[in-house]
Amino acid sequence: MGGWPLSPLLIGCVCFLQLQLSIIFSNHEYLIGVGSYDMTGPAADVNMMGYANLEQKTSGIHFRLRARTFIVADASNNNNRFVFVNLDAGMASQLLTIKVLQALHSRYGNLYNEENVAISGTHTHAGPGGYLQYVIYSVTSLGFVKQSFDAIANAILQTIIQAHNNLKPASIFINTGEVKGGGINRSPSAYLENPAEERARYDSNVDREMTLLKFVGEASGKSIGSFNWYATHGTSMSRDNKLISGDNKGVAARLFEDFFSSPSTITSTLPPDIGQLVKKARGIKASGGHECSKERSQEAKVRKNDGSLFVAAFCQSNVGDVTPNVVGAFCIDTGKPCDFNHSSCNGNDQLCVGRGPGYPDEILSTKMIGERQFITAWKLFESASEELRGKIDYRHVYVNFTNIQVKLENNKVVKTCPAALGPGFAAGTTDGPGAFGFQQGDTKINPFWKHLRDLLKKPSKHQVRCQSPKPVLLSTGEMFDPYPWAPAILPIQILRLGKLIILSVPGEFTTMSGRRLREAVKETLISNGNGEFDQDTHVVIAGLTNTYSQYIATFEEYRQQRYEAASTLYGPHTLSAYIQEFNKLARAMAKGEKVAAKGPSPPDLSSQQLSLLLGPFEESPPKGIKLGDTKQDITLPKRGYFSKGDRPSATFWSANPRHDLLTEGTFAAVEMLQGKKWLTIHDDDDLSLFFKWKLDNSSLHGLATIEWEIPNHAISGVYRLRHFGASKTSGTSRISYFTGTSHAFAVK
Repeated sequence: MGGWPLSPLLIGCVCFLQLQLSIIFSNHEYLIGVGSYDMTGPAADVNMMGYANLEQKTSGIHFRLRARTFIVADASNNNNRFVFVNLDAGMASQLLTIKVLQALHSRYGNLYNEENVAISGTHTHAGPGGYLQYVIYSVTSLGFVKQSFDAIANAILQTIIQAHNNLKPASIFINTGEVKGGGINRSPSAYLENPAEERARYDSNVDREMTLLKFVGEASGKSIGSFNWYATHGTSMSRDNKLISGDNKGVAARLFEDFFSSPSTITSTLPPDIGQLVKKARGIKASGGHECSKERSQEAKVRKNDGSLFVAAFCQSNVGDVTPNVVGAFCIDTGKPCDFNHSSCNGNDQLCVGRGPGYPDEILSTKMIGERQFITAWKLFESASEELRGKIDYRHVYVNFTNIQVKLENNKVVKTCPAALGPGFAAGTTDGPGAFGFQQGDTKINPFWKHLRDLLKKPSKHQVRCQSPKPVLLSTGEMFDPYPWAPAILPIQILRLGKLIILSVPGEFTTMSGRRLREAVKETLISNGNGEFDQDTHVVIAGLTNTYSQYIATFEEYRQQRYEAASTLYGPHTLSAYIQEFNKLARAMAKGEKVAAKGPSPPDLSSQQLSLLLGPFEESPPKGIKLGDTKQDITLPKRGYFSKGDRPSATFWSANPRHDLLTEGTFAAVEMLQGKKWLTIHDDDDLSLFFKWKLDNSSLHGLATIEWEIPNHAISGVYRLRHFGASKTSGTSRISYFTGTSHAFAVK
């Protein structure tokens, strides 16, 4: 039989293929996986975490909260990896970290652990609270709220699983740039306490730089995600807001993700003549309430979370004294600027309130600050050309911050203190004024408040001396009834991705505190790294990560005792202690050494948590009415149709949204008629659609209002609003699901 000999040909092909594969994979330094999952939590009755305002309880959704994750692994040794999770939450929680790590261990063994997992919060002040384990952070939420905790913990786990399953060869690009108009310093008088020669090195009293990573899949050449770090508070939404919201960073993430992988475009199939549209709409009545499946709400989602979506995360940094209310702080009674040193108005802190760029519309301000971050991020993403290369590494340690011996530059040895809060803490900030009778900068406590303090816990003489010049209003580090009021043991962590160094800090560093920490760590890496690190090494701070311990002001800022200093828990040398302990980690990383000891583990207080929030009551609508029926249908304008910018709304008989969170689903939808079918074009994860819930004052029945701000890109057509909900069947634990629509309306 004639022909080519097969063996030499096959051997040659195999050798050539092996050569090509070795060339390809030699260029793959990293495996990257990204993930995202809904963590919205209870949209009714739960106190929001951030402002400590007892009256600020969730009553609907501005847009949904998400957990977003990236995992990076060494392609040549993919056991060498780390995880970074960004939460649309006020902050990380020690208890969340403990429970998530336990779940990861059950699934993956030792692959993911406390050393290589970082969980960070954006610091939105518009998310459900009750998920932290220390008393001081759960007073206003009436203790622990299991539903809040479970929603976040499940989202973290699901997004890590998603990212893990999505790991594939990828390139990582880094870029930096300035965000314009994203934040100003809310404590400028405290910043001025820092040495003049130090301040002269910077052109601003806030950090304007954003650091961005861009992830590009090697096989497809497709961008799969982007994470960035930039400092501005999640306080564009005020202390009076009651809608769950990711605030400005959540807006930025939603804009980026939609811009990159926007939902499919729908075109009108109906006649463009507005008269015909109005006639068509008039013939379509409200559906009335009826039962449906739980999956019906998930099917109505515009963005189906199948693991393929582009993921964009806007992470927090040294945010301590940075406010997004960039117009400044003014007295609400006179309209004049507030007192510079105390941020008060004739001695009243409650009259001094910061203004966002969209003042007095807080939702507009939130959108504008989000847009400013998004615009910078998109430009950096598009122009990113510097590829990250080099080691993946990490170091982690637990430190008891209540009694650290700190050696200062002059060789003087000082100590940190048990946690305590000063009266400036009670005064609040220009983002959210606190209790009447306090001012930022207070260095004395009046006899009335001293008496109340001592009833709770009189601070020890050691505590008073140690915390000076902070007068101790609450000695939380000495309060243990019914369980600890404040953390003592904190995690600190360094993650390395080539030249990028991420410092995971468990609190809010002020601008200058963050600068000092970054510089100290960089210098330590360079001086101990045998040439492995240089001036090109880039250090970022990931704020509010792994647990929460409030603020970290500089020694000089501490003397003025504004809010940030009064909330610096461990005394005047807190920052010096952080720098010392981070330098130990940096030195170990630079020398390729392991940390000598992991330190004392923080407590798991889950079994001691008190929960005073009552569960949702069983509900039934008034006689003759079904859940999902409209109580107040859409009111049409006199012209008979709506235009762009109008806000049609409908109110439905409903049940408490705590019965089922409809995770990865929606409570609200805008549907557009396409031929004979209705297609969802907006859900409650959109910035233009608002879901509001309340109890009817007269009947004590639940009411859900859906309001749509018709966007400028809306297409002429016939629309309707839809509500989804869940209720508990009387006398049983069974949850049933319902839906209903408004009558149709035309949009021109």
